[in-house]
Amino acid sequence: MIRRKVKEEYVIMRMEVQDYSTEWIRMFEAEAEKIRGIFGREIIDIHHIGSTSVPGLKAKPIIDMMPVVKEIEAVDAFNRQMEELGYRGLGEYGIPGRRYFRKGNPKRTHHVHVFGMNNSTDINRHLAVRNYLRANKAAAESYGNLKADLADRFPEDMAAYIAGKNAFVKALEKVGRKQME
Repeated sequence: MIRRKVKEEYVIMRMEVQDYSTEWIRMFEAEAEKIRGIFGREIIDIHHIGSTSVPGLKAKPIIDMMPVVKEIEAVDAFNRQMEELGYRGLGEYGIPGRRYFRKGNPKRTHHVHVFGMNNSTDINRHLAVRNYLRANKAAAESYGNLKADLADRFPEDMAAYIAGKNAFVKALEKVGRKQME
């Protein structure tokens, strides 16, 4: 069960998977422009990743973004500006060499996964899955159906939802990486 503390109360967040929306592209572009303004010369590129970046794919309506910067440590100097945009900085949050930010409380709208340009492993992992799903409609449809099924089965259990799609995502990553070679 997902619980977020909001003003001394706990709110149960329900898992929500929706049909694809072209609005997700506009949401990415608008937020990317704001983040570029904050990171300035430090940013090299910013990618729309995750399920909302794949046309036609069912997804949780949360925009995943991956800024690539010159030096990952430099991102720490931008925490205050990210907070002013409504983000909560969570540091590496389980992935060494990443800076992770979440926006929206209690309902999330954006996740920002920042990597330094030298972290090709994590950058390529995200891009491989995205690019493979964009190029393979059958795989995207299967993945979307799996996610919708898991959200229906585990509407308040994020751990079960993630565990249920883990093997599928790892297989996508493996095939996607081979195609990138």
